[in-house]
Amino acid sequence: MLSKFLVELKDRAYQFWQRNPLCVDLYNNEVIVEKLNYINNPVKEGLCREDVEYKFSSAKFYKELGDEFGFLTRFDDWC
Repeated sequence: MLSKFLVELKDRAYQFWQRNPLCVDLYNNEVIVEKLNYINNPVKEGLCREDVEYKFSSAKFYKELGDEFGFLTRFDDWC
């Protein structure tokens, strides 16, 4: 299976994610809220029961249950 991810790049032997992920400009509060609502997707996909249980989610931060990452900022602080 690992051979499917083999790449010929100077800085890595294997690549698992796309090099150029989709970038979405957060140009107004409506778009920001839409993207924050996306946090619940791990629940919809059955990866966890609650959004705060998903390890890579910022849901805990936005529900004021802690900041495991240490670098998150509230979007409403920018407005």
